Amino acid sequence: MSGAVPAFAWMLAAAGGVLACALAALAAVGAAAIASASRRGVAALSERGNPRAARALLLIDRRPRDVATLRATARLALGVGAALAAALGAAAGPAGAATAAFGAFLAMSALAEALPRAFARAHPERALLATAPVLASLLPLLDPAAGWFAASRARLAAAIGRSGAGAAPRARIERAEEALRGELDRHASPVDAPRREERQMLRSVLDLGEVTVGKIMVHRNRVTALDIDQAPASLLEQALASPHTRIPLYRGSRENIVGVMHARALLRALRSAGGRAEDLSIAEIAARPWFVPDTTTLLDQLRAFRRRREHFAVVVDEYGVLMGIVTLEDILEEIVGDIAERHEVRMRGVLPQPDGSWLVDGAVTIRDLNRELGWSLPDGPAATAAGLVIHESRIIPEVGQVFVFHGLRFEVVRRRRLQVALLRVARDVASG
Repeated sequence: MSGAVPAFAWMLAAAGGVLACALAALAAVGAAAIASASRRGVAALSERGNPRAARALLLIDRRPRDVATLRATARLALGVGAALAAALGAAAGPAGAATAAFGAFLAMSALAEALPRAFARAHPERALLATAPVLASLLPLLDPAAGWFAASRARLAAAIGRSGAGAAPRARIERAEEALRGELDRHASPVDAPRREERQMLRSVLDLGEVTVGKIMVHRNRVTALDIDQAPASLLEQALASPHTRIPLYRGSRENIVGVMHARALLRALRSAGGRAEDLSIAEIAARPWFVPDTTTLLDQLRAFRRRREHFAVVVDEYGVLMGIVTLEDILEEIVGDIAERHEVRMRGVLPQPDGSWLVDGAVTIRDLNRELGWSLPDGPAATAAGLVIHESRIIPEVGQVFVFHGLRFEVVRRRRLQVALLRVARDVASG
């Protein structure tokens, strides 16, 4: 094929490319939103009479099938867009067709799939409510095409020698996880508290490969750390007064962690020194710190704890800046809930009030609030309650300021410098 492409062909191909991009973006958003949205939160909106939430709830109840259909549709739309680009580039010969197809595929993958999917994962309920009416109308039409596409992929995989047992193992695992999540949500019952806790544990186990240590770590502002250059007697006194068995040690700046002191090792060294604290060498007693990036998933960190036979790690960001600490207990609490001692409240940092509100420490994580109080706050934009308020308000709020979002009313009770230290959170009466 040679010569100039007629104008009407350009227009037809361009229109087809735009439609393919729009369909890929819609399918990517829908798949991510349906897979990530909280059924509890959407159901609450549906009970308040939100018509979009009622449609979204139907999509969530068919979660495994709908997600598979939308993912297949996105891939098919990307292929159609690349084919149209290749047809236009064919006027420049085979090299032009290949270049046009490859470039169009990369551009559509980024702009029409990756970016919309990232937005939907960060704001699943919002994205699902926005697209639910269109998706509810389109999915019955897309199911046959998606089924044909999936069957074609399976036949192609078999034709090139990949057995069904070995083809795309990660995709099969993801589909199995989505199916399990769907079943857990489908059989949820708000009146069956023991079963609800079991289902939450199962969901938490499924999330271990997606949640990072940065979401559950103890932030550096709440970490108890001691100066290694202090007198041994002073360090001993502070260590004995601390409720923690492992304490980070710093030199010069709290950001410069140089060791971790274990209470058991300290007591053994004290006994060997005949009880004379001044004879202790803290640098020799302390263990070397173990640094892990804040992007490590909980599943990988749990495996690393088991492999290294350690319970304590220092979390740093991509620049090596101290972010906080994570322990084995933190990960276990992510699965089973808060592990409180007898003298501790059920959930640390959250104090219920007689008027039905809660006083919430700004450092409490969103995941803990959602798990313990049954809320559906998004944990993508921020990891803590204070971070969510700052993210939603786009300001550093003052004491007394009130914000309403996600069906809750947030009042800033206390601020420490630029940090939101304490919040009063209550149900927003206006939103039902």
